[in-house]
Amino acid sequence: MSLFSLANKTALVTGASSGLGKHFAEVLAAAGATVVLAARRMDRLEAVAAEIAAGGGQALPVELDVTREESVTGAFAEIKEALGRPCDIVINNSGMSREGWYREQSEEDWNAVIDTNLTGVWRVGKAATNAMIEAGAKGSIVNIASITAHRPQMMTTAYCVSKAGVDHLTRHMALESARYGIRVNAISPGYYKTAINDTYLDSEAGDAMRKRIAMRRFGEHRELDGALLLLASDAGSYMTGSTIVVDGGHLLSPL
Repeated sequence: MSLFSLANKTALVTGASSGLGKHFAEVLAAAGATVVLAARRMDRLEAVAAEIAAGGGQALPVELDVTREESVTGAFAEIKEALGRPCDIVINNSGMSREGWYREQSEEDWNAVIDTNLTGVWRVGKAATNAMIEAGAKGSIVNIASITAHRPQMMTTAYCVSKAGVDHLTRHMALESARYGIRVNAISPGYYKTAINDTYLDSEAGDAMRKRIAMRRFGEHRELDGALLLLASDAGSYMTGSTIVVDGGHLLSPL
């Protein structure tokens, strides 16, 4: 298990105030990392930090809005001042969705999704990469994509396009960063219940979708832990530009 240890590592998780981001932060802390919790809602981040501390971990809450360059720049400056070095691990997790037919969706909704899910990953990834290069440090960046990056889903055009962009951006980041000892990979989760999607997944339509998953069930958050720790730790030291799909065989469903 020492291969997956994150002892003496620092890990930044965006979107860490709830859902999968909160879970990722808890997993990384349990593996030994000092976790930087980043999101817009400081009250929630402080609550998550307190939970991690109560479990024996270390966490630093930092306000960060991935849609604002000055917020990203300010957060990385705060991290450097607090820790004295850049984070070794970055989990680009912030995301959102606004449903609607593409022909009816407003430009405002389209831009909001693309700016958060794709441009936000680029902003944070760019800042993290430059911080590591400046410090002469190696590291791992893990972008959270989605199975919708590989297959369309009705009424979520902006979300699907943004996640497809994240998948391809991951390969570009990996290609350019490898010479500096920085690995960049992605995870494409299938369907896991969160506060954003639980109403849909519990509906009749959600149950119909569940039956199309090869394993006939939605995933549990803990079932992403292996992929996360593999890519974040030295266990994945020869992996870069890869996307790991963790979806219970959902993408295998026949057309």
